Amino acid sequence: MRVHVVGSSGSFAGPESAASSYLLEHEDADGRLWRVLMDLGSGAFGPLQKLVDPADLDAVIISHLHPDHYLDLTGLEVFWAYHERTDLGQLPIHGPAPLAERLAAVLSREGQIPDGVDCSPFEYHVLSDRRCFSIGPFEIETRAVTHPVEAYGFRIAAGGATLAYSGDTDACDALDELALGADLFLCEAGYIEGRDDRFTGVHLTGRRAGQAAARARVGHLALTHIPAWTDPEVPLAEARAVHDGPITVVRPMDILHVTP
Repeated sequence: MRVHVVGSSGSFAGPESAASSYLLEHEDADGRLWRVLMDLGSGAFGPLQKLVDPADLDAVIISHLHPDHYLDLTGLEVFWAYHERTDLGQLPIHGPAPLAERLAAVLSREGQIPDGVDCSPFEYHVLSDRRCFSIGPFEIETRAVTHPVEAYGFRIAAGGATLAYSGDTDACDALDELALGADLFLCEAGYIEGRDDRFTGVHLTGRRAGQAAARARVGHLALTHIPAWTDPEVPLAEARAVHDGPITVVRPMDILHVTP
């Protein structure tokens, strides 16, 4: 399994990175390459097109409805609805229940059908806690995590390897369960100790991400969702102080290989 980092900036698009978005790729037993997009935050649709023709996406999964994780679905919808190809069908979109309504509101319309076309380009599927489903070779489990809005982390298995993605969350039991024994733990570290102590139930610090990785005994911790105003070396140092396994900070256009 490969994870292409489309954007990794926390809370808003930064000067050097779009907000959260990750392209997953894996070949099935017949050699067919599947592509699943995990989040599509503000500013991410542009760099996504450097990695893949959006018409080749098989599905999108959205962790929660903060703009830095879903807002560029507006561009993907335009692409899918008005493309010159007429054989695209509907793109499966898995996300929280209000997603279709929220997207319509952003686009100043009622309903799921864009202006000038006769059907929705997206086929919406509602996420819930402990839901398990498959997209091609990807086996996906969702867990509700701790954030001010309905939010999910994902545990994704393919080819004998396991990826855990925190989404946005503070420390919680569900996060530890998602990450347990994962080969790659893609984990947010939006806050830092001391500076952000007045906020609770929103984001992890590098230290709390490292503690979760240590409890879960993950193979590799990859820190993401670090805001533009934060020096990445700070959450990296926090994580290293409490977890002695491999740790990296992801950057746009990185390719992460998830192997057992």
